[in-house]
Amino acid sequence: MKRIKLWDEEFEISIPNSQIQQVIKEMAEKMKADLEGKETLFICILNGAFMFASELMKEVELTDAEISFLKLSSYSGINSTGEIKELIGLNEVITGRTVVIIEDIVDSGHTIKEVFDQLLSKGAREVKVATLLFKPQALKVNIKLDYVGLEIPNDFIVGFGLDYDRRGRNLKDIYSLVKEQFRN
Repeated sequence: MKRIKLWDEEFEISIPNSQIQQVIKEMAEKMKADLEGKETLFICILNGAFMFASELMKEVELTDAEISFLKLSSYSGINSTGEIKELIGLNEVITGRTVVIIEDIVDSGHTIKEVFDQLLSKGAREVKVATLLFKPQALKVNIKLDYVGLEIPNDFIVGFGLDYDRRGRNLKDIYSLVKEQFRN
């Protein structure tokens, strides 16, 4: 599908699944080299990062790694609410461990910065951030991103775990919101 409609908005394909898979393989190779021999806990930020985390973990292949999940919410429709709500918390002990946050997209950076700071305050030895997508034009906080799949424009996107009011997460490609040109 080149173009789709979700609710009241039109989206067109911007990143095909073949490109997503290649980026994930490259990121996994770097992670294997960086994390080999470290007791690593991967934390997938739900809901959006579930597809990315699934594909990434198949490629990383570290035998001393674990994965857990943290459910957060900060969006309503196509806009960020500016508030981060923790919906399902973390139960694992992280003291002295290397923690890798797996995020679908970093835009303003507020969510990832809050999670990063909380993990450090709970005793993580080091915290790294892996994001499939990064919107540098939207970034509002100072945060180091250790593993970045693709830098993208500041467009609203859906697919591969990302949604528009709960729809579109299941799409294997990534789609950008179509901006209609208005005439005067």
